[in-house]
Amino acid sequence: MKKIEIDDELYQYIASNTQSIGESASQILRRLLNLTSENSVQVTSVAESKTEQVEPVKATEETVTNVSKSSANVFNILNKEELAMQKGVVGRFLFILSALHRTHKSAFKTVLDIKGRDRIYFATSKDALLESGSSMNPKNILDSEYWVMTNSNTTRKKMMLHEVALGLGYNEAQAETIRDYL
Repeated sequence: MKKIEIDDELYQYIASNTQSIGESASQILRRLLNLTSENSVQVTSVAESKTEQVEPVKATEETVTNVSKSSANVFNILNKEELAMQKGVVGRFLFILSALHRTHKSAFKTVLDIKGRDRIYFATSKDALLESGSSMNPKNILDSEYWVMTNSNTTRKKMMLHEVALGLGYNEAQAETIRDYL
């Protein structure tokens, strides 16, 4: 296997085109370039003289096989590089929720049932969240009509992700994997 150096912009492009868990940079490039040859080239990126391999977010084989093959699953679209580029816990939280929304648009309304003792966590408007309690810090889930409360600790955000995953049909192990991405 040979290694080549690429700039960061190309590296991000390759990483953003990951379609399946464990897909290598070579596999991504082969798919994008419609190549079928068995000769493989390993793509790396140079960032301040350090080399990194393109690596999608990993889930266990058990996690992947437990998701119905006929339904979309978020593990096919989340990747480590994009997740790492998000700003802080809130950024990663919103990024994961956005990925779940893109994957499960029609079922995503189940998030509206996830509530705290005195507050709602999700709503279809910023005002609905603000009316539910003080210091909500509502944020829009990118490319959706849904809003989420972000003024909670990381443990609460993890619990919310876990509940969202279960509500969208993921099993317990898959929900824990999604929660741990935060």
